[in-house]
Amino acid sequence: MDLSLDMWDFSPLVSLWINRFYIYLGFAFGISLWICVQIVIKKQVKKSQDKSVPKAGRDFVTNGYISLEKKEIFVSGVKIFYGSQTGTAKGFATILAEAVSSLDLPVTVINLKEYDPDDHLVEEVTSKNVCAFLVATYTDGRPTESAEWFCRWLEEASSDFRFGKTHLKGMRYAVFGLGNSAYVKHFNKVGKNVDKWLWMLGAHRVVTRGEGDCHVVKSKHGSIEADFRAWKAKFIFRLQALCKGEKESCGGSCKKGKCKSNQRGSEEMEPGSPTQDELQHRDTEEDEPCDNTSEEEFGAGDRWSPDSVVDVEDLGTIMDHVKKEKREKEQQEERTSLFRNTGKNEDDERRAMITPALREALTKQGYKLIGSHSGVKLCRWTKSMLRGRGGCYKHTFYGIESHRCMETTPSLACANKCVFCWRHHTNPVGTEWRWKMDQPEMILKEAIENHQNMIKQFKGAPGVKADRLEEAMRVKHCALSLVGEPIMYPEINRFLKLLHQCKISSFLVTNAQFPVEIRNLKPVTQLYVSVDASTRDSLKKIDRPLFKDFWERFLDSLKALATKQQRTVYRLTLVKAWNVDELQAYAQLVSLGNPDFIEVKFKIDGEWWTWINYNRFQELIQQYDDSGGSQTFGAKDYMARTPHWALFGASERGFDPKDTRYQRKNKSKDISGC
Repeated sequence: MDLSLDMWDFSPLVSLWINRFYIYLGFAFGISLWICVQIVIKKQVKKSQDKSVPKAGRDFVTNGYISLEKKEIFVSGVKIFYGSQTGTAKGFATILAEAVSSLDLPVTVINLKEYDPDDHLVEEVTSKNVCAFLVATYTDGRPTESAEWFCRWLEEASSDFRFGKTHLKGMRYAVFGLGNSAYVKHFNKVGKNVDKWLWMLGAHRVVTRGEGDCHVVKSKHGSIEADFRAWKAKFIFRLQALCKGEKESCGGSCKKGKCKSNQRGSEEMEPGSPTQDELQHRDTEEDEPCDNTSEEEFGAGDRWSPDSVVDVEDLGTIMDHVKKEKREKEQQEERTSLFRNTGKNEDDERRAMITPALREALTKQGYKLIGSHSGVKLCRWTKSMLRGRGGCYKHTFYGIESHRCMETTPSLACANKCVFCWRHHTNPVGTEWRWKMDQPEMILKEAIENHQNMIKQFKGAPGVKADRLEEAMRVKHCALSLVGEPIMYPEINRFLKLLHQCKISSFLVTNAQFPVEIRNLKPVTQLYVSVDASTRDSLKKIDRPLFKDFWERFLDSLKALATKQQRTVYRLTLVKAWNVDELQAYAQLVSLGNPDFIEVKFKIDGEWWTWINYNRFQELIQQYDDSGGSQTFGAKDYMARTPHWALFGASERGFDPKDTRYQRKNKSKDISGC
């Protein structure tokens, strides 16, 4: 059956096709209108929720679930540290804790005697805690017994370049000191020092230091209790502001430890306490700067006091004034020398290397100075190993027991002014020995005595092990690398001989400017040469040597090192953008001096032999001395196999009691009388 197309009417479809664009436009308009309506409805719902729910505790409805808005925490808690002798500081700590608790903040009261700053203080950098220190000043300006270890640690850390100025960056703190102004010289010295040392390590001061005075007549508020209440009010006021996330009014860099920002009075000031304006006015009158600039400390007409606390950074300024006074004194002496009798011997006319001002400054940094040109100081790794922890790299590389190592120098003077010198160039410089000279017997005797006295101070300190403390009293190693150039000392060979007679190993560091002295040097356990650069220009820029022929002396010193039969080491000091791109030149210098180590080299039959057989070395050096130097020996004669735990990739588990090379139970000879 045939069907004709004429039976079908396609006119409606054709019409739709022709008008399809209008149809599309209608659909698009309808969808857009629906979307707009939905948006308006949602906005109205949100507004109604905002009106019905308080802003502080607003809940948001997300995907049908209710979730509370997370509140940012600006202060997680307060830690109150106290160092007390009679109980006053402890009582104040309890009172302060009650005031902090009223702010619904967690609070912890800590006796500094039971606190280990080496372990825990750095935790405050990220803890969001605020730390309050209530410390009393005891006899002669010293801390109380409970705070003695904390203050010693803090002082040494603040002047140790290895900690740096950002070690405690992020930590927030406040200090209240307790003292008696009747003792003017030492009034609140501990509080001032703790404030200063924390600031030097990068911690942030949130409120100005408070100073309580037991001397009622001179107390700012009539009594030490009133002094504390006034400071407590300021502290609580600041704490409230910090909890709200307000920008801190004290930037931590306020001059003289004072907040110069404007603060309104606290609403919770205690009865009888001064207003905030009065407190602020007193802040500007407080003395004892916490962060004075050099210009402030040594302004016109100002003079440095030996009793003041000195920053490492300020020693350069001190020395400028000392040098100026010295020049004036020398000119005066020259004018009067014409009238003096010149019948003195040469040594009497020579001056001491350590001036009184420099002696005072170095002593405050923890140095124990000996005679007129020597010094000794405890290494941080000595302290670490006393507490059962790891030693320095020499412990891993060479088997040195760090807690039995004495770091000293018979010469604080140097022939360089290195750009990276952590002494800030305050130690004396010279190209030859031109000072009074002390005898090596006296230097060694006092070095050991001072070292032992510093070790004794760790008795009872947190974490110190009794067996390590006992061993540390018997010095076994001597690192002649403290500061300066030990090889400049004219009697260095006699000094080394005395060390070896006391069964003390010797590790001597030289700056490669005295080739003759290197050649004449008697055997040492290990001789280091500091290779700070590999070209003439870079050495001149980095070491800034005093010798005009410094490069020739440098190369000649490396050649002299190659002639030594005992262990020798290149110690590279690489400074970014200064001397790290001269690898080929360094390789040539290594070939020139042919050191045994660039800290690691010997490998025999697939095993590392970097350790030292110290007993064997003492036998060999004795034979050398008995033969008048004719019976020589080399580095391989007293080397020892490196234990497995000291190799790369292994974890140190301490000493193996079965290893006869370092039997710790076999006590060494007591050399305290050497």
